[in-house]
Amino acid sequence: MDQPSSDAPLLDTGPDAYTGFLIRRAQQAHVAAWQRQVSSEISSVQFGVLSTLAARPGASQRDLQDALDLDRSTIADLVGRLERHGLVERVRADEDRRRNVLHLTEQGRTAHETLRPRVDLVETTLTGRLTTAERDRLQELLRRVLA
Repeated sequence: MDQPSSDAPLLDTGPDAYTGFLIRRAQQAHVAAWQRQVSSEISSVQFGVLSTLAARPGASQRDLQDALDLDRSTIADLVGRLERHGLVERVRADEDRRRNVLHLTEQGRTAHETLRPRVDLVETTLTGRLTTAERDRLQELLRRVLA
């Protein structure tokens, strides 16, 4: 690891000088806004499942795992919870009877459609002080960090 040169200016060593701290604070702000503006019953990750299935009906749990970058047990838990609440149904795949595919139920489609404008509001709440170009750049940089 490179050491700063002795003539380099000293960096602020407060916690907000660290990217991880800022990401954690941003996540806290997101959770608070989500609870206030979207739902206290459906989490943002559960909404991710609903959104993925709205765009890709018949996706498998593995498809969700890849799309949402979550592990197998987390996806199984999320799908199970959404299924118990009547938002998602599992059916056997026609081409491979050993495999389950997932679909939104009518209640799941309604929930997704109802929540979508609220999710957009959270986006505005979190990034409203940024220009469109700044928001796009922030998303691009976060994708690079996560890649």
